[in-house]
Amino acid sequence: MGPARARKDLAGLAGASALLCALLIAVLTLASAAGAVETDGLEAKLSSAREEAGSLAADLRQSKERLAAAEAEAAEAAAREERLSGLLAEGQERAAELSRKLRATRKQLAAERARLRRSRAALAARLVAIYESGRPSTASLIFSSTDYRELSTRASYLRAIEESDSTLAERVEQVRDEVREEAELVAELEARAIAYNERLAAARAEIAAVRAAAQAAAARLEAIGAERAASLAKLKADIGEWVEELEAARAASRAEAEEEVGRWLGGPYSIPTYIVMCESGGNYSALNPSSGAGGAYQIIPSTWDLYGGQGEPQSAPKEEQDRIAAEIWADSGGGAWVCA
Repeated sequence: MGPARARKDLAGLAGASALLCALLIAVLTLASAAGAVETDGLEAKLSSAREEAGSLAADLRQSKERLAAAEAEAAEAAAREERLSGLLAEGQERAAELSRKLRATRKQLAAERARLRRSRAALAARLVAIYESGRPSTASLIFSSTDYRELSTRASYLRAIEESDSTLAERVEQVRDEVREEAELVAELEARAIAYNERLAAARAEIAAVRAAAQAAAARLEAIGAERAASLAKLKADIGEWVEELEAARAASRAEAEEEVGRWLGGPYSIPTYIVMCESGGNYSALNPSSGAGGAYQIIPSTWDLYGGQGEPQSAPKEEQDRIAAEIWADSGGGAWVCA
């Protein structure tokens, strides 16, 4: 169930308060020929109706506060899920990029290791050959040469062999260093990939928690709606009982009945009493912590200031509250109050 349904239930309850007042007027009119003997019973029923209206007003205020809190929580959950979804998308893209780079690096590492194996094999073969045949000495090279040209040629070959051996050893060392660097890069990429995977897992878990919280908020709203529907059904049933009982009290005098209705509709307040009962229960010091509305007429601070009110509505004298409420009623009528 959504916030619109909850608002509809609240509006239904406010309408029920107005319906209660209309039914009281009709029933009291039917009791116009009643005698004074039943007046006490009628007043008791009216008192019970006032108490019920006050209880309904308290339920309405509580429902509005709970609904506002649930809407704020739902908005925050939606914003958090949007942020986490962006983080998850970015993390997935980075994780895919790291995976591609890791695969390429591992492939390069395998190639370098193969080169290292070939270089080490060539070096080993050369060392074995040197061990088996030995290195020719300079003296043997001179004595075994028949002339200077042959000596020069053999000396050149000897230098080439020594340079080749040195180059081979250096190449083995270079490839070994490259393999070590590639291995370190692979380890670093693997660590980064693991870290991103952990962040992705945390983001997924947080999104699941946000969704669970939103579902819980929806369940609470549904429970609020069920409570309001039950309250409305009970109020309708009570109204039916009051109508039946008030019809039986036709002995009350018409004058007294009209006077009581007049007090209910006008009474000591500047606007109809049933609205005041619904808004604050008639408490001139009442304060709604959610909206800041205060006083018997539940006037919000901005409206209070607009009509020249001093200080806070709930702290002002009764006469000041009555005056400003009368001016608001003259300008806007019942549209200025939820319970009208």
